[in-house]
Amino acid sequence: MYGRKQEVKLYHTSNTEIREPDVHRGRKNADFGQGFYLSPDVDFTYRWAGRDAVVNEYELDENGLLIHRFQRDEEWFSYIFHNRRVMDSLSVDVVIGPIANDTIFDTLGVISSGYLKPADAMKLLMIGPEYTQVVIKTEKAARQLHWIRSERIEALDAAQRNAEQEAYVTAFAGKIQEIFGKEDV
Repeated sequence: MYGRKQEVKLYHTSNTEIREPDVHRGRKNADFGQGFYLSPDVDFTYRWAGRDAVVNEYELDENGLLIHRFQRDEEWFSYIFHNRRVMDSLSVDVVIGPIANDTIFDTLGVISSGYLKPADAMKLLMIGPEYTQVVIKTEKAARQLHWIRSERIEALDAAQRNAEQEAYVTAFAGKIQEIFGKEDV
């Protein structure tokens, strides 16, 4: 619909309330480069918050912003691979896409050393649930990100977090066995 505001609810976990995010504060070698990282996945945000964390809620007005959206595929993998080497190739206001699983550092290292083909690396990176990250990369986008509220989280949902991690490790081990064709990897 023309002229209609496109607003998206997003969440950021920190140890403090953040009413005015700084897009220049984050690591330059993060998944999607330097910026302010959020997620629209509220369940993920609360479940993965640390003890005594603060979950900040925002609304992003997407109108007029240059946004790049990734799927969990080779383009996404390549972008993360290059960003880990501080080679951000996109000039956009916002990047949206899947959060890389916990093995991305190891997977990138194994590819660089020549032990794993990129196609096999993709098989490993496809394991596990897919959560979304949204990265505010420019001041323009930061001005369109409006803080709504914050909530302090005192308890962790350790059981659900551990069950998800266990399922992931089991699936990862199975995929490694499939790739290398060995039973005892």
